[in-house]
Amino acid sequence: MTQDEIILLADASGISFYGVGKDRDRFLHHVETFANLVAKHEREACAKVCEAQGEYGWQQYAAAIRARGEQA
Repeated sequence: MTQDEIILLADASGISFYGVGKDRDRFLHHVETFANLVAKHEREACAKVCEAQGEYGWQQYAAAIRARGEQA
């Protein structure tokens, strides 16, 4: 997830207004960190669902999902 995407999502959720009047760059840094942690958690949960299928081929999907976290 790019920083621009995170900012758009923060604006859409209304959370970016929490940082108004404060150090906006620092606030957005924390929002970005949080968003990346949530995305990592969700990727891992999806990868585990794939692995639980136990059939051939699902392992490659789990690996591809985890690899998305290494991009960027």
